[in-house]
Amino acid sequence: MKKLLGEFREFAFKGNVMDLAIGVLIGAAFQGVISSLTSDILSPVIGLFTRRNFDMLELNIFGVDIRYGAFVTSVVNFLIMAFVIFLLVKVMTVAGIRRVAPADAEKKPPARKCPHCIGEIDEAATRCPHCTSVLTRED
Repeated sequence: MKKLLGEFREFAFKGNVMDLAIGVLIGAAFQGVISSLTSDILSPVIGLFTRRNFDMLELNIFGVDIRYGAFVTSVVNFLIMAFVIFLLVKVMTVAGIRRVAPADAEKKPPARKCPHCIGEIDEAATRCPHCTSVLTRED
């Protein structure tokens, strides 16, 4: 049971899981802002032209009300949210690439010298990339 709890704690507090949880919470809060933008600002502005709040527009077919205005408002809400998420992911990706690139350069495996051409080669190499000599572990 202790091992299971330890594995769960390791999983739950990994960086990726915590980042995902924070992203979901921020996304949910941001969704409220976008919903307010579309329903409280954009729909009334569009309603100036239709003489009615846009999300209240409906079509009555055989006694059934089809609220196409609410649907269009939801689509606009989705498009704005998707575009904002796209921009955030793009910014985070660029920032992540810049942040990770120097760290990868520092983790470069130690180099050694080729005994035949004195060129610098990777520690795990079995053939020199400069003179193509076959290398043994003693070299």
